[in-house]
Amino acid sequence: MELLSPAGSMEAVTAAVQNGADAVYFGYGDFNARRGARNLSPEEAAAAVSYCHLRGCRVNLTLNTLLTDRELPAAAELAAHASDIGVDAVIVQDLGAVRMLRQSVPELPIHGSTQMTVHSLDGVKLCADLGMTRVVLGRELSRDQIAYICQNSPIEIEVFGHGALCMCWSGQCFFSSVIGGRSGNRGMCAQPCRLNYGWNGKANEYPLSLKDLSLAGHLGELRDMGVACLKLEGRMKRPEYVAIVTGIYARALKEDREPTAEELDILEKTFSRQGFTEGYFMGKRGPDMFGTRQEEKEPKELYAQARATYESGENRKEPVRMYALIEAGQPAQAAAEDRQGHVVRAEGPVPEPARNVPLTQEKVEGQLQRTGGTPFVCEKAVVRVEEGLSLPLSALNDMRRRCLEELSRQRQQAPKRRREPFQPGVRYDNPKQPPVFTLSVRTAGQLSTELLTLKPALVYLPAGEGAAHPEAVDRCRKAGVPVAAILPRICTDAQLPRLEGELIALREAGVDQALAGAWGAVRRAQRLGFQVRGDYGLGVYNSQTMKELKRLGLISATVSFEMKFPQIRDISKTIPMEFIAYGRLPLMITENCIIHNHSGQHTCGNVNLLTDRKGERFPVVQAWGCRNEILNSKKLFLADKARDWQKLGLWAGRLVFTTENALECVQVLERYLGRGKYQPNDFTRGLYYRDVE
Repeated sequence: MELLSPAGSMEAVTAAVQNGADAVYFGYGDFNARRGARNLSPEEAAAAVSYCHLRGCRVNLTLNTLLTDRELPAAAELAAHASDIGVDAVIVQDLGAVRMLRQSVPELPIHGSTQMTVHSLDGVKLCADLGMTRVVLGRELSRDQIAYICQNSPIEIEVFGHGALCMCWSGQCFFSSVIGGRSGNRGMCAQPCRLNYGWNGKANEYPLSLKDLSLAGHLGELRDMGVACLKLEGRMKRPEYVAIVTGIYARALKEDREPTAEELDILEKTFSRQGFTEGYFMGKRGPDMFGTRQEEKEPKELYAQARATYESGENRKEPVRMYALIEAGQPAQAAAEDRQGHVVRAEGPVPEPARNVPLTQEKVEGQLQRTGGTPFVCEKAVVRVEEGLSLPLSALNDMRRRCLEELSRQRQQAPKRRREPFQPGVRYDNPKQPPVFTLSVRTAGQLSTELLTLKPALVYLPAGEGAAHPEAVDRCRKAGVPVAAILPRICTDAQLPRLEGELIALREAGVDQALAGAWGAVRRAQRLGFQVRGDYGLGVYNSQTMKELKRLGLISATVSFEMKFPQIRDISKTIPMEFIAYGRLPLMITENCIIHNHSGQHTCGNVNLLTDRKGERFPVVQAWGCRNEILNSKKLFLADKARDWQKLGLWAGRLVFTTENALECVQVLERYLGRGKYQPNDFTRGLYYRDVE
């Protein structure tokens, strides 16, 4: 099982490598999910790859943000540079970036980021179909779920083993962007989950701040499951943190054991939020998983010891075998071989007959083993020396030095990979007709006869609601309004039978369309014979993603609501495109039920209001599978801005009904149809007019 360590700086690269990392991951340029970290310059990245490869450590580049059409050419250049300098793999979130990479650097391996929200076997298989060789699973999965995926996955599986936990499923968080204009999907998360919130108008708790993850007691279990890579989080952390955490996990893995009590104590002193949690892995969600960072003194002695591991020469030694052949009348021969299969040779002077003390096998072995000051250690020396010969020790040392220098050069040599120009391809003209209106509801009770009389183009109904209320589906059918099932954004393999039962019931009721906001859901619905529309959870941010969705067989897509109107206009509408035109924008979908954590009761059926330190109140509603969805405090309202969005080439504007009653739903649709005077008391224009970092 590979140990993958974070490296937010060149110093952190050294810290990780010298403390035993099998691989490191870092970002450079503007397209990685830790743009707030110092990151590396292109020159530092090239030096880091050489440094790592010389010492037997692989390098992964993070390219794991959503990219606009204007950014993709620069991202292609960055990827080409990464391929040229020998980066071993690139970690990606954006489906359009995957398409770009397959075209421009087809031989560079691609890993699916945890930002892709892959949490089921279907999602893993879709990533494999897209050409990925590895996928990073969501951190919320239990041991049983991880084991099931590993047993059946066609590609490598990577899991997080230590570090910070996001409250929201990665790739589905819009809290930071909607509230503060800094998008986690663009690498600029402001971590609003670490702030104080509360209930009943008081912000006196930290209900969104999870403790850091630690699977330090489950390394053997993860290895036995077939996990290919254990990932440590922490590109924003200092090099001392990287050194300490990497060293503890590397030693435990190398010695086939779990970290000791003393090592666990060191991990906690290095960084924790009132301890660690393994709650998701053990399937035990709840208040014990939460904690905040306490103001404590910096562990200066611990950090000083950590610095010594990477500032005082070579701590890490790569094993090599050395060979020598000393024969009369022939130039002396030396060779070196590493475990990667590199073999190098060097030739020395012809030995002379010995006048005094002849050269011995032991003496030659001793000289070959003197690899001090290099990243190598001689694990075995194989020497053949004819008797009665003499050769200066300086000649032996020179052959050894030249062998190791050539070996170093070969290990640092970047592989020759194909490089093709990135071609965005044909751009489709935007449709000229104004968008129609679609509706999504949370409950069947919002679908009144009056609402259906207004003839929305399509109604999105949660799969569970539709299966439980076939009469609502029937009313839509009789009104001539088609229905599409909303698939849950999160559905693990263990929950799949329930979802499939709901979908089969809907098929029997005549529903043949589904709205999917996760990659696994796309595969699932297609397998059951549904026509699939893409939801905002898929992160549609560019034309290449649209083309890839068309290739995957989707019939429409919802553009990310983190984009501005001009950016949406410029996306090539390869398939019909929808945008969110009204409603409370979703900020988080959480695996933990914060309502139950607070009160000990399941009152998720009601609308609960989470209060922030400014007094804003965010509705918390039940999501499928006993999860929570946190909604924005203000409703998105654009009925009076129709001129701005009617010429963007969109197929539809979706009105998202969450906390509205049936009458409000009617009033909203009427206003968007140009009738009535409805306007929310408190509303937002969303991010369509704002620059999002």
